[in-house]
Amino acid sequence: MEINLLRYSSQSKTTLGALLIDNKFECYTLEDTFRQVKIANETRVSAGRYEIKLREFGGHYERYVKKYDGHKGMLWLQDVPNFTDILIHIGNESNDTSGCILLGSTANNNKTSKGEITNSTDAYLDAYFKILNEGFGRGERVFITIHDLDLPFSH
Repeated sequence: MEINLLRYSSQSKTTLGALLIDNKFECYTLEDTFRQVKIANETRVSAGRYEIKLREFGGHYERYVKKYDGHKGMLWLQDVPNFTDILIHIGNESNDTSGCILLGSTANNNKTSKGEITNSTDAYLDAYFKILNEGFGRGERVFITIHDLDLPFSH
């Protein structure tokens, strides 16, 4: 299964993007901003292609398994240079991300106010179960390719 994240708007604190599963729009994304030099919990991962595996440990995993019926593991990006523990999860604003990728049904314009997404839980669960059932469920390897379509905000 192939997932694409098209980053289209990077500002001083956040980056907005669109997530496509098998080349079909699924939802919006929110990440930290681009930085030349990484600042822990405030920098997005580099563009590139990463395998996603299911992670069955950690705080997010424990909470989600208890809260969402059928949740089997966190979507975990593998081998991200200079980063560890990069997940795709629920959240609506930059304080929720710490370098991870958040999913939402709507996004603001990221130009006149800070970047935010909404309806994150619904967007996450829709995308998660598609990936879980259509990708992992068929025994496929799952990959995400992150594309920078935006011109990063200078830091």
